[in-house]
Amino acid sequence: MKIGVYICHCGINIADHVDVEAVRCFAENHPHVAIARDYTYLCSDPGQDLIINDIEKYQLNRIVVAACSPTMHEGTFRKTISKPGLNPYFLEIANIREQCSWVHADRARATEKAKDLVLSAIAKAVLLEPLEETEVPVTQSSLVIGGGIAGLQSALDIADSGFKAFLVEKDPSIGGHMAQLNKTYPNMEIVDDLIVQKMRRAEENPNIELLTYAEIVAVDGFVGNFSVTVRKKPRYVDPSKCTNCGECEEICPIRVPNEFNMGLDHRPAIYLPFSQAIPSSYVIDPNTCQYLAKGECGRCIEACPSAAIDFTQEEEERTVEVGSIVVATGFEPFDAGLKPEFGYSRYERVITGLELERLLSPLGPTGGNFPTHWGEPESIVFIQCVGSRDKTVGNEYCSRVCCMYTAKQAGLLKERFPRARITVCYIDIRAFGKGYEEFYEKVQKAGVIYRKGIPSEIYKRGEKLIVKAEDSLLGEVYEEEADLVVLATGLIPSREADKVRDLFKLNRSPDHFFMEAHPKLRPLDTAIEGVYLSGTCQGPKDITDTVTHAHGTASRATIPLFKGKVMIEPITASIDAEICSGCGLCEGVCEYQALKKDDYRGHMTVNAALCKGCGACHSVCPVKAITVKQFKPKQVIVQVEMMA
Repeated sequence: MKIGVYICHCGINIADHVDVEAVRCFAENHPHVAIARDYTYLCSDPGQDLIINDIEKYQLNRIVVAACSPTMHEGTFRKTISKPGLNPYFLEIANIREQCSWVHADRARATEKAKDLVLSAIAKAVLLEPLEETEVPVTQSSLVIGGGIAGLQSALDIADSGFKAFLVEKDPSIGGHMAQLNKTYPNMEIVDDLIVQKMRRAEENPNIELLTYAEIVAVDGFVGNFSVTVRKKPRYVDPSKCTNCGECEEICPIRVPNEFNMGLDHRPAIYLPFSQAIPSSYVIDPNTCQYLAKGECGRCIEACPSAAIDFTQEEEERTVEVGSIVVATGFEPFDAGLKPEFGYSRYERVITGLELERLLSPLGPTGGNFPTHWGEPESIVFIQCVGSRDKTVGNEYCSRVCCMYTAKQAGLLKERFPRARITVCYIDIRAFGKGYEEFYEKVQKAGVIYRKGIPSEIYKRGEKLIVKAEDSLLGEVYEEEADLVVLATGLIPSREADKVRDLFKLNRSPDHFFMEAHPKLRPLDTAIEGVYLSGTCQGPKDITDTVTHAHGTASRATIPLFKGKVMIEPITASIDAEICSGCGLCEGVCEYQALKKDDYRGHMTVNAALCKGCGACHSVCPVKAITVKQFKPKQVIVQVEMMA
């Protein structure tokens, strides 16, 4: 056995707390070690060339690299040792940065621990076995889940790259929350002009198939070869016949709160989601339609001049084959009712930021005006961070958009009501984007007052709302009368996130949004190969960052499509058929659905393309019929013995 050991200084990251030379000398004396070297940055081109040259010169057949986490550069060094012809899996990484230098202040103890880790890695390297990656073809299409701005942009980019994109949206129309907004900051562009353009492009693109009013119900397969079952709900209206004449809407006797307008007006049971909806067709709400519930009414059938109403429609399921999947399930606004001290839903004039957007929109429920019985407000108070940075509701994160959309709304109201006193109660102002700080200062100069400190309660005195708060800069408690209070509610994960998480086995971070594979190196990927995150499903973002994120995600999702093939990692579970009893315990704990029973042979089988080598199956196997390649019991035990 000829092992080469290479210790990285990682600049001063390792060398400052670990005596690299002492570790090298220690490794050099091992009987299986042919050469031991240290280098400032092993991951650099000269560092990699050093390893390649030594493999050729000394005929090395195993390599140990003592450096940073395998998550960072294991792939880099595998490619390095494969260049001179060594099997890429004849590599073992000893993590002496995160496990030694970054966690131990005592240089001597850190050095001794580094020696132990290197010795352990050498012991395992002796037992490494050659593994080969498997190549599989790729289905050259992609699935995008969510039709908001993130999903739309991702689908458009994938389609413009020449690939088929299936865009699945749970609501009757694409557009998402962006379609509910009035204007964008800091340039105050009209949102309808921006989002409708994207919606129409998606509708007209021949490479995009819109599957609206639909949901994902099953997922099978692996990167490059996913099989996804989509359930499409019946609209009970034929979009190809509907002319949007509105006759059905006028005659429908049912009226329920309009979701798109945040319940500020009412819609019938048969309705157009919003004026610029795509598909541009009415839809019937099965939860409120009297004909569907009781077989009564049916007036819309008689009123429709184009015979577009079809109550015989049923749910449809179809399976689409795709090579990659983009998750763009978006967000939901925080439920302000969970902060009862602010009186939301108890007082009519305590509203949320998204409700104000609908009131300010010319296409909104009031045509861009406040309800007439409200009159002209003399005092308006905005309250920041409602549902964000708040441990009492379990949301400790910043929602990132609230500071700026409040500044936008406060500025718009100041223009409309120049004599009104407009106050913003805040914790901190986070104007992080391009032009945001200037926009915030412009709003202040326009006369909007900012007071540091979040109110403790809102109550009513006569016809006035009373906001009780503490000005933390002045150190005094104050009460302020208000005709209108606007709660800047934060962002929380979409209500569909739980379903998607269960289907795809995605991880969630402490803020409950989907977790990326690595925050620095793989910010768009998930732990599941071929599944990517787009937009606010990964965390709060404004429109600019969401679109940027969506562009990047589309690029990642098309890489396997362009390649036409993917390599399957060989570090997977392996079944000893002679021992396996087919009990199925392993199948129950496998998060990746990689284990299935072969009913004919009576033992379990592993789908190597799905298996991630996590080892959960090995831990529950009662007869120890399962091993994980590169982590076989003898390989792990020898490492433990070296550390003892």
